[in-house]
Amino acid sequence: MKLKFSKMHGLGNDFMVIDGVRQTVSLSPEHIRELGDRHFGIGFDQLLLVEPAHQPENDFCYRIYNNDGSEVQQCGNGARCFVKFVIEQQLTAKRAIRVETARGVIVPEMDLTGRIVVNMGIPRFTPQEIPFLADTAALAYPIMLSGKPYQIAALSMGNPHAVLRVEDLATAEVATLGPVLESHPSFPERVNAGFMQVIKRNEIALRVYERGAGETLACGTGACAAVVAGIRQGWLDHEVLVHARGGDLTIRWQGEGHAVMMSGPAVTVFTGEIEIGKAS
Repeated sequence: MKLKFSKMHGLGNDFMVIDGVRQTVSLSPEHIRELGDRHFGIGFDQLLLVEPAHQPENDFCYRIYNNDGSEVQQCGNGARCFVKFVIEQQLTAKRAIRVETARGVIVPEMDLTGRIVVNMGIPRFTPQEIPFLADTAALAYPIMLSGKPYQIAALSMGNPHAVLRVEDLATAEVATLGPVLESHPSFPERVNAGFMQVIKRNEIALRVYERGAGETLACGTGACAAVVAGIRQGWLDHEVLVHARGGDLTIRWQGEGHAVMMSGPAVTVFTGEIEIGKAS
């Protein structure tokens, strides 16, 4: 099976994007793992599959897979790359696009400068919706990591996030605490682990250890989760510049009951065609 694809990134969070509208695509988890291998395949943090919409009022459906073959519900940097892809590939002439995801419908939009704004939906804090094993919702939860006590915020941005505030991001133990937090038994579906340093009330630095992918150069939903957690705890204003290792995002949130708005760039690196075997 030959597949045409684009290699893209949003602030270094990189994707293989496949058009499932104009070509037939059938991918097993093993196929995805092979394609995601940076030595023998294309290499990516996530694979994005563009499909026809299931409902006539929507424009597309898209599915998101980590490079370990697991499927996830939401990806902010991926949503921006998705918009750029369908416009570049002339799958649509629209700039505001209704897209079905496993989380629900999102409506990202490309402005005239090429910057993409995504409505990331309303964050969820109820433990059962994250999911997170706790009796009641709270601004912060105590948790033990590698035998030491920490405080985390837990929430869902369509995928589960735990946010831990650190004093100095450069020396934060992301490589050791990230996988411990990702697989902590309090998160039955694992969790994206965010490490946030507050610089000013409208500026943070962030590193994210993503479930199923490891630490990435940027995580859109992780940026949203960190800003929401910071606003709820009184550390941040309602519009925040987020410095990820791959670049900057702007996140806006007006508080409880409001959707999170994310804006940032998306870049096409190259396009190509690859033949994959009959793995299953």
